[in-house]
Amino acid sequence: MNAPTTPAHVAQFNRASRQAEVVRALSAVVPAHALLWQAEDTVPYECDGLTAYRERPLVVVLPETEAQVAGVLKACHALNVPVVARGAGTGLSGGAMPHARGVTLSLAKFNRILKIDPRSRTALVQGGVRNLAISEAAAPHGLYYAPDPSSQIACTIGGNVAENSGGVHCLKYGLTVHNVLAVRGYTIEGEPVTFGGEALDTPGLDLLSLVIGSEGMLAITTEVTVKLVPKPMLARCIMASFDDIQKAGDAVATVIAAGIIPAGLEMMDRPMTAAVEDFVHAGYDLNAAAILLCESDGTPEEVEEEIGRMSDVLRRCGATAIAVSQDEAERLRFWSGRKNAFPASGRISPDYMCMDSTIPRKRLADILIAIGEMEQKYGLRCCNVFHAGDGNLHPLILFDANDPDQLHRCELFGADILETSVVMGGTVTGEHGVGVEKLNSMCVQFSAAENEQMFAVKRAFDTQELLNPGKVIPTLQRCAEYGKMLVRGGRLAHPELPRF
Repeated sequence: MNAPTTPAHVAQFNRASRQAEVVRALSAVVPAHALLWQAEDTVPYECDGLTAYRERPLVVVLPETEAQVAGVLKACHALNVPVVARGAGTGLSGGAMPHARGVTLSLAKFNRILKIDPRSRTALVQGGVRNLAISEAAAPHGLYYAPDPSSQIACTIGGNVAENSGGVHCLKYGLTVHNVLAVRGYTIEGEPVTFGGEALDTPGLDLLSLVIGSEGMLAITTEVTVKLVPKPMLARCIMASFDDIQKAGDAVATVIAAGIIPAGLEMMDRPMTAAVEDFVHAGYDLNAAAILLCESDGTPEEVEEEIGRMSDVLRRCGATAIAVSQDEAERLRFWSGRKNAFPASGRISPDYMCMDSTIPRKRLADILIAIGEMEQKYGLRCCNVFHAGDGNLHPLILFDANDPDQLHRCELFGADILETSVVMGGTVTGEHGVGVEKLNSMCVQFSAAENEQMFAVKRAFDTQELLNPGKVIPTLQRCAEYGKMLVRGGRLAHPELPRF
């Protein structure tokens, strides 16, 4: 490369020089075929499922052994090079978006199920194993892995650990954190570390709960010990229609208040049901303002009793129609629409941004009404689908990323949803993580002191802040700048929220 003569040339020269240095160091650790640095090879890694934000990594490395993972981390630590872990790339908050001057460490080759132990009802798997593959391997023993995100056919258990993923059955069976016994991995210094253990409780601080949901900021996950649960003898699903979203929202709260914990309790609004019905033909009521999917599982006697109780509650709450699955094929058909909500949205819009926040169940109708008003405000459509049982929203804002103005309005729309969720007593994320997407919204929910506490935890594991830097926790400077943006015409957008 010729000597640089302009700022752009200087930047290009510096990148090429740094890249060559990193490639030389990593070439001593992994075989040549495990290193990618040419533009055409690294472009596929420039984003995760949140395609609105992209960055090309300096180098991509695909280690095949734990010794190679340790070697890569030691080399990067010595060179002060950022490292971003990547699983299947199905994340929806930009958590796996690369660092421009860093290494993307792919765990794609860590895809072996090491042990299924039916007696202890556990499975030991590598971080790159697909979520659904665990249940498939455990099926001959009458067991399965309960957390089932909609991307379970593709997403990896390491990514599930990073984001503390849930799924449509998380209300009864819990999130990833409730279904994992141990996580093994490596620190940024390349040292092995284990969180948790095979016992139900382990001595000392509960660091397992800390690392699950830490979005790759504390350690690189290579092995996970998960709990397996028995497959229920029977499962049946109610599909209930409502002519008013307020009634549907109230029905969710009433079911839980009645002491019923369904295996699944999901809600979709009319635009979402129209999109998925056209895609998978699940038999949804297209005239309903909202539909609920309520599942019961257990013994035939338990299911019969619970289905009856839930049906009674739903009728009292104003359900206009109730259908109960009569066999397994019909149950799966009911769920097929919910599981395909995201691809169905992709069929009706060039792009969509899937938001993720959590609110109290009693505010479900309120947030849907507010989102309807935001559609008018920002001039964009929004389809709503969410884990109603625990108030975890997934609004899908439809837009065209080729139009910068639409992208900008989409970002404002998304931030408005998150901040309104906080005002209603909720949080800015439920299971998709913060990544880069919600950094500004973290400034609304947490004070400077709280953010500094989170930084302190990160520095305890990663002194140089090399693991997935610039994500999840907003800096004081960023929050100060965002605080200025929140003031419109001399008035705070949300004066009821604490400022810092």
